Amino acid sequence: MESKNLADLYDLPPVDWSTITTRLGGEVTQAPGTGGPNRHTWWLATLDADGRPHVTGIGGFWHEDALWFQTGLTTRKGRNLLRDPRCTASLAVEEFDLAVEGDAEQVDDPDRVARFVEECVAGGWPARVDDSGRAVTADFSAPSAGAPPWHVFRLVPRRAAALQTVEPGGATRWTF
Repeated sequence: MESKNLADLYDLPPVDWSTITTRLGGEVTQAPGTGGPNRHTWWLATLDADGRPHVTGIGGFWHEDALWFQTGLTTRKGRNLLRDPRCTASLAVEEFDLAVEGDAEQVDDPDRVARFVEECVAGGWPARVDDSGRAVTADFSAPSAGAPPWHVFRLVPRRAAALQTVEPGGATRWTF
């Protein structure tokens, strides 16, 4: 991993990537009043077939050095990711603003899907593995996820940048 201190101009120290991943590995909920701009939402940017960006809010969590999320394969973001896995996700928490760029891969290994569901249930969403063992279902989800089943994706960072919003401040970009 290479890092570049984007705040040298202000004599601020670089942000340590482990500070970012430690925070992401904790609870980052979408419940009102839990941080960020009154709550946390991951924003996912994908590419339409003509190259235009498409941005939508998603629920997700950080696990195994990647952002995990789910969506229907017929949704706009699902179709975009299947055609072109390049994407960017961003998140604001109290301590920093973060953008992660990389490729989102579909995860259909039954053991990994089951682990994803365990994380969802622990976070308060009563999801379950569908009958195929390779996707997720539940009685409800965000309307933008489409109808079940929902498929699991894992965004592995290629680059990331963070702006630290608490003392001492700072901004850093990482290339993995």
